[in-house]
Amino acid sequence: MAQVRVTVDGVNYADDVEPRTLLVHYLRERLGKTGTLVGCDTSNCGACTVHLNGQSVKSCSVLAVQADGAEVTTIEGIACDGKLHPVQEAFNEKHALQCGYCTPGMIMQAIDLLGDNPDPDEQEVREGIEGNLCRCTGYQNIVRAVQSAAQKMKPGSPAQTDTPVSVAGGGN
Repeated sequence: MAQVRVTVDGVNYADDVEPRTLLVHYLRERLGKTGTLVGCDTSNCGACTVHLNGQSVKSCSVLAVQADGAEVTTIEGIACDGKLHPVQEAFNEKHALQCGYCTPGMIMQAIDLLGDNPDPDEQEVREGIEGNLCRCTGYQNIVRAVQSAAQKMKPGSPAQTDTPVSVAGGGN
């Protein structure tokens, strides 16, 4: 067993884990963060995407011990004070889901994309989410949702004045 100390969605944890435990399984089975989904276990689909120290990663390709000392933000940790993150709102408003299985990972990847590129065009959105697969949609509404969220997150927008945009620190 190995000890791992990690901050997940703003809460500190210290646990003994088997060294081979994947971060996705630690989050789901030990911490109950079931919004982080297991889709393929091969890092192809992106359903398990979380933020590790502010960067999106596929948690099925990271060992829990590799996250020792890190801050992890899951889909459960991006809403703030009961208010959805702008990307979550946009996915809802633009009907950017069907079965919803890819949605948590897609949202986490979109947040990371918008952190790097706050005003992406359609091609940049498509490239930014290409590691996340959706088998239901044609991605058009997902692209629209990401671009809509980008507008909501711009400084000075009405949504920006009372909505968190950063997930750093896991409290947003």
